Amino acid sequence: MSDPTPVLTADTPVGQWLTHPVGGPLLRDLLSQGGVDEDALAAVRQIPLGHLVALSRGRLPQDAVDDLVTRAGGEPTPPPGPAGGTPHAASSRFDGRTVIVTGAASGIGRATAARVLAEGGRVVAVDIAGGGLETLAAEAASDRLHTVVADITDRTDVDRVVDAAGTRIDGLANVAGVLDDFSPAHEVTDDTWRRCFDVNVDGTLNLVRAVIPAMLRAGAGSIVNVASEAALRGSTAGVAYTASKHAVVGLTRSCAVMYGPHGIRVNAVAPGGVATGMAPPVDQSEFGAHRIHDLLRSMPPVALPARLAAPITFLLSEDGANVNGVVLPSDGGWSAQ
Repeated sequence: MSDPTPVLTADTPVGQWLTHPVGGPLLRDLLSQGGVDEDALAAVRQIPLGHLVALSRGRLPQDAVDDLVTRAGGEPTPPPGPAGGTPHAASSRFDGRTVIVTGAASGIGRATAARVLAEGGRVVAVDIAGGGLETLAAEAASDRLHTVVADITDRTDVDRVVDAAGTRIDGLANVAGVLDDFSPAHEVTDDTWRRCFDVNVDGTLNLVRAVIPAMLRAGAGSIVNVASEAALRGSTAGVAYTASKHAVVGLTRSCAVMYGPHGIRVNAVAPGGVATGMAPPVDQSEFGAHRIHDLLRSMPPVALPARLAAPITFLLSEDGANVNGVVLPSDGGWSAQ
């Protein structure tokens, strides 16, 4: 009879590591050496162990993961790609289509760009982080990928993005965004408020109004704005981020009504916890963080970026042809609680 106990690898989810008779004690011992217990991994139980190398920002090195796997009787595997999961390549939903993706240097944006490419599309990948775009281009090695280092709050930069896309723009994924420091209204600074609205609202609007003329000429197009669980409730972030993401929902619904009769669909995806490189600043509001962190305990385990690329590309593609003006939670059921 074969041994039913699974072989552990770096691709095995953290939760399976913790319940494994060999891997569990090994992982708990490693955590204890860092002065933490397994409760610290509650939000990442569905994430493959190897992804914690990047998420930990150096606190869990690759050689520690390789050592764990070897000691558990498995074979070390290469570090996971930055797209946060393997895009599905069986479809050709984006053949002949051009899609602009902002925030494409990392996280959800990179996963979305990778999936559109894998499904035959031409991608204009936009980010302020040039290094991340260079890495994406090297990994994709595709002449259908065009990278543009740009600040979406700068109208001149946005014009360069549209120029790179050309006369045909079939889709826009507005993924780029910034977090706040959990500040409540009586503590939020002008800089924090302005930064969240500059990027999350004004930047999103800049791209929307830049691509609409081409879509109006074509009589077709799809725009997906990334909102947030913070757009659905007031208990996940500070006042600046929460208000900015509520504004993204208003922008989305207004555009859906205005442009729907012209063949242009505008929807939003509201992610919950996602394993990306975007993290709150170290200096957080003590008042706000104390209140919000208690409420975040109900958050389901975080998802890999590729799981957010799935609903985004669904809405961008003709699969979502009958969907307009929707705010689609992709949060593991968090919004249902």
